Amino acid sequence: MVLGIQCIRYARIMQIRCCQLTKRSISTSIRNCVPAVTQVNTNACGSEKDEKRMPTPPEDVLEATDTETADILKGNIAVYQNFITEEEEKALFDEVEPHLKRLRYEKDHWDDAIHGYREMERKRWSAKNKVIIERVRNLVFPPDASHIPYVHVLDLMATGYIKAHVDSVRFCGSTIAGMCLLSSSIMRFVNEKDKSKYGDVLLKQRSLYVMRDRARYEYSHEILAAEQSHFRGNVVPRDRRISVICRNKA
Repeated sequence: MVLGIQCIRYARIMQIRCCQLTKRSISTSIRNCVPAVTQVNTNACGSEKDEKRMPTPPEDVLEATDTETADILKGNIAVYQNFITEEEEKALFDEVEPHLKRLRYEKDHWDDAIHGYREMERKRWSAKNKVIIERVRNLVFPPDASHIPYVHVLDLMATGYIKAHVDSVRFCGSTIAGMCLLSSSIMRFVNEKDKSKYGDVLLKQRSLYVMRDRARYEYSHEILAAEQSHFRGNVVPRDRRISVICRNKA
């Protein structure tokens, strides 16, 4: 029985990782209901609480090698600084930490994409944290979106990092939304056809990031290691980082 439960859990984790790491082309059409860095359709997507919430101005969180890259990333990435409060961050952490502590940090991922990580999925949340999860979904996804019920929780140790990879829509849809707990970090997007073109996005602690369409499929993305964690010449200190990630179905 225990072995069966472990196999089911492993299969779910593999499905989530495949969603992140297998490339598949999609239409580059942009849906108005998903917020871009520069605008958000609050009538279609925002909850009443968040209808006035706007993404952080791109000049505050984005640094790119060229104008074309900057424009593409502006249209397909959004960052909401201080999306959750310190109290909400603690509530999320307190709920996932007992489960994460039972897992050991993995130094090498099965496809060599992540170093120093552990991960889990969670479907049922406390009443308080369920409100936070729904706030993400109401802001980011259209009202008729079909959500993946399991929220992915990825825990990177202070020395951990995510290597460059390109997402797939085989197991999930066009949009990913993740809350950043415990630490700030830099997410780098590199053009798959021209590696000299890339953009760095500053993800501060307690921020929400939204990735969609071209940013996911035309660019690889990665979380930089501590020694590479710089933004506009300034060091962005890395510590243990937990991301709580919501997705829609393909």
